[in-house]
Amino acid sequence: MKKNQIVKVDRRTFLKSGLIGSTGLILGTQIVCSSYFSEEKKPNMVFNPNVFVSINSNGDVTIIAHRSEMGTGIRTSLPAVVAYEMEADWNRVTIQQALADKEAYGDQNTDASYSMRMFYMPMRRLGASVRMMLEQAAAQNWNVEMEECKAENHGVTHRLSGRRLTFGELVETASKLAVPDESLVKLKSGKDFSRIGKDTSITDLKDIVTGNAIYGLDTKMPYAKIAVVKRCPVAGGKIISYDATEALKVNGVLRVFTLDSPGFPTKFDIPMGGVVVVAENTWAALKGRDAIEVEWDYGVNSDYDSEEYISELVKNTDGEMTVRRENGNINEAFAKSSNVIDQTYVLQHLSHSPMEPPCGVAHAQTNKCELWVPTQNPQWVQRAVASALEIEVNNVRVNVTLIGGGFGRKSKPDFTVEAAVISKQANTPIKLLWTREDDLLHDFYHACSVQRIKIGLDEHKKVLAWNQISMFPPMGGTSNAKNIQPGKNEMNKGLVDFPYQIENIRFETGNAPAKVRIGWFRSVSNVQHAFAIGSIMDELAAVRGIDPVKNALNLLGPDRHITREVFGDDFQNYKTELSDYPWDTARFKHVINEVAVKSKWGKKLPKGRGQGFYAHRCSLTYVACVVEVETDAAGKILGIPEIHFAVDCGIPVNRDRVVSQFEGGAVFALSAALGGAITFRNGRAQQQNFDDYYVTKMKDIPKNIYVHLIESNEKPTGVGEPPVPPIAPALANAIYAASGRRIRNLPLM
Repeated sequence: MKKNQIVKVDRRTFLKSGLIGSTGLILGTQIVCSSYFSEEKKPNMVFNPNVFVSINSNGDVTIIAHRSEMGTGIRTSLPAVVAYEMEADWNRVTIQQALADKEAYGDQNTDASYSMRMFYMPMRRLGASVRMMLEQAAAQNWNVEMEECKAENHGVTHRLSGRRLTFGELVETASKLAVPDESLVKLKSGKDFSRIGKDTSITDLKDIVTGNAIYGLDTKMPYAKIAVVKRCPVAGGKIISYDATEALKVNGVLRVFTLDSPGFPTKFDIPMGGVVVVAENTWAALKGRDAIEVEWDYGVNSDYDSEEYISELVKNTDGEMTVRRENGNINEAFAKSSNVIDQTYVLQHLSHSPMEPPCGVAHAQTNKCELWVPTQNPQWVQRAVASALEIEVNNVRVNVTLIGGGFGRKSKPDFTVEAAVISKQANTPIKLLWTREDDLLHDFYHACSVQRIKIGLDEHKKVLAWNQISMFPPMGGTSNAKNIQPGKNEMNKGLVDFPYQIENIRFETGNAPAKVRIGWFRSVSNVQHAFAIGSIMDELAAVRGIDPVKNALNLLGPDRHITREVFGDDFQNYKTELSDYPWDTARFKHVINEVAVKSKWGKKLPKGRGQGFYAHRCSLTYVACVVEVETDAAGKILGIPEIHFAVDCGIPVNRDRVVSQFEGGAVFALSAALGGAITFRNGRAQQQNFDDYYVTKMKDIPKNIYVHLIESNEKPTGVGEPPVPPIAPALANAIYAASGRRIRNLPLM
C-alpha cells in the first residue's frame, strides 16, 4: 500500500506508513478510516472515518491531537488543518488529546520542529477525504452528481438548487461509503483554503489564562502520595550507605527506600537513582529528604571541572582533528593568504530550565501501569516504563498533559520511569516532584563548546579559506563512552551545512568526552555553531570594510540549490531529502534583504546604540535577525529596544503561533546569551536556582519584537527551534556596533 494511504477498516486495524531513517521510528502518520455504526446506536451514531476524526449525529466534530502541547500551538494547528480542509465549523470542533499509541497514530514525538512539516499534507488529505465522503453522501441523498455538491460551513450544498444538508444529517449515509482512493482525493485550492496562513487562537487559551489548564504538576489522583528523590550531585554517582532515621521522624513521611543508579555512561530513559522519600504531602517529603544522611561514591566524574575542561578543549584545537567536510585545499589557500583571522568562541553548559520542572503521576499495579505526564514523547515513555516494570508495552497507558515548557528536556522519559518504578516499589499511586534545584542539578545539559575559526583573505580582501574546529561533548557520550565526537545529526546543525560559497573549506571536530548528562536542547548544536559563525562573519565584514548584510549576500554567491556533493558525506538535511527541501540560497537572501528593510538597517542611531545582524537556516526554515541594543561605553547592555526577524517557513499555517514562537524563542535565546551558564566543580553543578542561573527578566525583555513572515506557498517547515540560533550572534554584533566591544565568550553576564 502507498505511504499515508487512507483506507476504511475496522477500528483496530491500521495502515502503517513507511519508515524514514534507520531508527525504526515511524515518521509519517498512520491514516485509518472506519465506520462505527450499529443499529442500536442509530440515534447517537458516530461516523468515525479515521482514528483522528469523528462526527456525531448532531454534527459535532472531534479531532484527535496526537502531538504534545508545550506552547507551540500544535495541539490546535494540526487539527485546524483537518477542520479547514473538511469545511468543519471550527466552533463545533472539539480537540481530544491522544494517548500513547504507536499502532494508531504513528510517530508522536513532538520534537525537532517537525510536527507541521511532517503532518501538514497527511492531515490535509485526511480532511479532504472526509469532505469528499460527505459530498458523496449528499449526492446520494439527492440523487445528483457528486460534482454538483460542495461542502462548506459544516454542511453540503447542492450548487444548482441551493438545497443543504448538515454534516450531522449526512453521517448515516457517509458511514456506509468507501474512502476515496488516494489518487482521487482533491485538496482545496489556495483560494478556497483561506484559513491557512491566518491566526487561529489555541484551543487551550481560555483555560491557560484563567488558570484552569491541566499541566503535569496540576494532575491530581485520589490516594496518590508525594515522592521526591535525593540524587548524587555527581552524574553517575552511587549510594554507599544512607541513614533515614531522622527522615522517618518527620510527620507525614511514610517510606524511605533506594533506587539503583546506572552509573555513567547512562541512558536517556533510566532514572539516576538515589534515595526515595514517599510522604503524605510535599512539605513532609522535602523535609524528610533534607534529613537523610547519605555517603556517596561519586564515580568517574567526581573530578569534572568545566573551566579546566573548556581550557583543555581550547588547547586541543591545535591538535589532530577529524575532518567532517572539505572543499578545495585550505593549506594552499592559507599559504596564499595575506591576512588571517583566527578567533575562538566559547559557550558554557546550558540548562533547559522549563518553568514546569519534570514531574508526573504514576499508578503501577500488577502487570499494568497508568501515567499522567508532561511528555514530548509518550511512546518512549510507554516503552521505557514497560521495560523497567517488565510488563507488556500495551499494558502501559500514557495520558499526556499540557507541558509547561519542554525544549527537549521532556522528550527524555527518565523522570516518568522514575515515577513508575517508585509507584511499584511503594505499592501506591505516586506524584513525583522535581524541585527547581533538582532540575538544574540533574538536567540533560546542553553541551559546553569551543569553536575555533580561521579565515584566510588575499590582498584584495577576497575570502580564500575557512577552517572551523568544533569541539563539544556529544549527546551520544551520555550513553556510550566511546562517543567522544559529535554525531552527524549534531554536525548538520549549523556546521557542515554552511552555505557560503568559499572555494576552500574544512570543518573539523576533536575529542570531547561527556562528563555530565548531555541532551538535546532547543535548536541543539545550532546554538554554538551560529554564535561562532555569526560573530566572526561580523568581524570578517569589518576586516573587508563591507557592511555585514552586504558581506553575507556577497559570500552566498549566485542563487542556487546547494547539492549534497558540496556539503559532503556527513550532511543530513534534517532527515529530509534535498529534493523535497532544497538548500535554496535565493530564499536565504530574501529573508536577509527583508530584515534589512524592515529593521531600517544602517539607520542613524544615537551614541551608545547599535544594530547587529545574522542569518541562519534551522529546521529547514530561513531566518534573518537584527538586534538593536543600547550600551554604556564599556559595552554593558542598558536595554534592547527592538529585535526584528524575517522568516521564511513556507506556508505559515497558523500565523499567530509562528509569531508567538519567534517572540518566545527570542526571550529563550536571550536567557542563554545574557546569563545562561551551568558550571561544574568537583563534578557538581554550581547553579541551583534562578538566583544564580539566569532567566530573562522583565527588565531585560526587548521593548519590541517584530516578526516579518515571508508570504509563501512552499511546504511548511519548523518554527519552534529556528528563533534561537541567530539571537546571540546578532546581539554580540550589536554590542560591537554600539561600543566597539567584541563578544567571544558567552554568557555576557
